[in-house]
Amino acid sequence: MMKTIDMKVLVVGGGPGGYVAAIRCGQLGLKTTLVESERVGGTCLIRGCIPSKAMIHTAALFDAMSRSSEAPMHGISLPEPPSFDMQGWTGWKGSIVDRLNGGVGSLLKRAGVTVISGWARFSDARTCTVEGGEEGVEIRAEHVILATGSVPVELPGLPFGDRIISSTEALSLDDLPERVVVVGAGYIGLEIGTALQKLGADVNIVEAQDRILPNYDKDLVAPVHKSLEEHGVTLHLGAKALGLTESGEALRIQTQDGEEIELQADKVLVAVGRKPATEGWGLEETAIAMNGPFIKIDSRCATSTKNVWAIGDVTGEPMLAHRASAQGEMVAEIIAGEQRIFDPMAIPAVCFTDPEIVSVGMTPSEAGDEIETGVFPMRASGRAMTLDAAESGGFVRVLSRKNDRRIVGVQAVGAEISELAAAFTQAIEMGSVLEDIAGTIYAHPTLGEAFHEAALKSLGHAIHA
Repeated sequence: MMKTIDMKVLVVGGGPGGYVAAIRCGQLGLKTTLVESERVGGTCLIRGCIPSKAMIHTAALFDAMSRSSEAPMHGISLPEPPSFDMQGWTGWKGSIVDRLNGGVGSLLKRAGVTVISGWARFSDARTCTVEGGEEGVEIRAEHVILATGSVPVELPGLPFGDRIISSTEALSLDDLPERVVVVGAGYIGLEIGTALQKLGADVNIVEAQDRILPNYDKDLVAPVHKSLEEHGVTLHLGAKALGLTESGEALRIQTQDGEEIELQADKVLVAVGRKPATEGWGLEETAIAMNGPFIKIDSRCATSTKNVWAIGDVTGEPMLAHRASAQGEMVAEIIAGEQRIFDPMAIPAVCFTDPEIVSVGMTPSEAGDEIETGVFPMRASGRAMTLDAAESGGFVRVLSRKNDRRIVGVQAVGAEISELAAAFTQAIEMGSVLEDIAGTIYAHPTLGEAFHEAALKSLGHAIHA
């Protein structure tokens, strides 16, 4: 006989949106169940953000050691080139994932959340059974939070398989491939492709558009393009992936000038974006309105069905873990009776490329003509020099309105610049004007001084540039 559980809140999906929503619900005294088909933490923790950053860090260390074996760097030299063991890296990466996964599990337990392992399948908007894990469980809930996330996009002519992989498989390889072709020059393809090149693979990147990172302006992208070339990554821009050769050992592409060539590949990483995970859990039984491929929500993350909420990637762009978490926290508080809407002034976007890119708020094209622009080059930053990153072409750019000097956008590119994303976002969220940043004392020597100097530049009196 099927066991039935009645809950105040059912959360489907244990990623950064779902588990945050569940924890906050528990903190607020709401009887909550979380259903997750794999491990809590979702794509970000288990097979995305965290593993990729671990790979990027290891690749940077290996690259620096390799260069030190070729010629002394800052007084450091190695008698022979370093070696890389993929199994050793996998073990280290796995220990990080396990620690974070265990931490999330403990937080859920402390909040009083019931976690059920399995695949939720809905029979109506607020009733589901759990398959593949806890057998014979039916869950009925007063409120449902859908946090099913997203999955990699598969190209018609390049179905995922042994040789053709997504970012998930790229971050869990048994061995380092000698030759890798990356299809897609967005942030996922560039992050993983750059790391694999630094670790010793021969990497080609194929992009249909005429430049990398097409969602970012050319000034931001230029230092990354330069770095890719310096590290030996071969770019094929304006090119189209046609499919594998008959032998399966190469990828056929059509170049920008119409020529068809073959790129030898042990692995082909398809990184052309992600799509909402809306299949296989009974969405069609819920009568929820859609916005194209995404679940349609309002400013409270409410769907068209009463007491059914949706958060994160399944609701559309930007597909970012921190957006999902913020939405999850908000929805929990709304269910508990608080008055909230999701209306952030800015959501930061970070590319962990080499060098890193941060974009917060309006871009120059979005801001229009009535904008003051202040740019500070990282070549004038003492801290960037000590990181051996002053000549990367990096900069911090501040956009402010001419009429009231309110900051509406900040973009930056440079080594470790991701750590400034919080400062940029907070400045915009709090409605800061240029004088707020200019009047703040920044620690020296830090990269944050570049933000201060860019604001001073906009006011017409930069000190160091």
